[in-house]
Amino acid sequence: MTLDRRALLAAGLTLPLAGAAAAQAKTPWTRPAGIAPDASIPLWPEGHPTVPPGLAESIVQRSDDPQASDRVLQGITRPRLDIFRPAKPNGAAVILAPGGGYRYVVIDKEGYELARWLKDRGVTAYILFYRLPGDGWADRSNVPLADAQRAVRLVRSRASLDGIDPARVAFGGFSAGGHVATSLLTRFDAQVYAPVDAADTLSPRPDVLAAIYPVVSMDPAIAHAVSREKLLGPAPDAASEALHSPERQVRVDMPPLFLLHAEDDESVKVENSLRLHDAARKIGAPCEAHYFAEGGHGFGLMKTAGLPVAIWPELLWNWLAARKIV
Repeated sequence: MTLDRRALLAAGLTLPLAGAAAAQAKTPWTRPAGIAPDASIPLWPEGHPTVPPGLAESIVQRSDDPQASDRVLQGITRPRLDIFRPAKPNGAAVILAPGGGYRYVVIDKEGYELARWLKDRGVTAYILFYRLPGDGWADRSNVPLADAQRAVRLVRSRASLDGIDPARVAFGGFSAGGHVATSLLTRFDAQVYAPVDAADTLSPRPDVLAAIYPVVSMDPAIAHAVSREKLLGPAPDAASEALHSPERQVRVDMPPLFLLHAEDDESVKVENSLRLHDAARKIGAPCEAHYFAEGGHGFGLMKTAGLPVAIWPELLWNWLAARKIV
């Protein structure tokens, strides 16, 4: 299904929103100067978890354009949350898990850029730099989920410090970060790590969850091959494949879900979102989904100029507002 302007208006979006989206589509997104977090906090207490021998972090710059930084963090040894604090917090918190095929974590286009956008609207944003399952960690396939659970708990434990409402915590993920997110969607209460402090007494279930062009299924027919191999290894058994395919783990008590995907995505097939959407619909779990004919993969905020998909941040914002998060 492709949503054009007429369909969006029929769905109840206002003319001012449509006009804003049209203006955004005509004008390429430009990077605000000096995007940087206001703070960075470790996800785990010092010394936990044990870092695999020889693992070292490094940042790789993938863009030659000074106005379009595209950095990735690889070899993550210190999983952490980078925090973007608004001048006047509105109480909402959004945790973002950028993509990277479980090989690295994107810093800018699916992390800092959207965090800045949210910060400017009063939202406290947290960028999650999660451990990568192919880097030698114990229990590799559950490592990203453990970090996601811990992130939600840690954000809730900081509610008074960061000026947020612990009952208005959203989680969002892009690409492989979308698999982190949808795993949290369906396995938020799975026992994938031993509690380490008081934060682990808090709920790891987000209040709402968004997945943007997400890796979801581990079915070889539609899976993102690199993400699948990094998460499960070269020869996973059927049980492991099923456990780590969120569309096969849906449950009625999972958080309300927002899905967005481009149908011409050649990296992560749109069937990933379609299957999860269908599975949620069949059990009556709340799910809003948007599919666009064009957009490809990894568009973030920067690569939507001239396309209907440029409206996606406003669609997400309206959904968060309807769910009383923002």
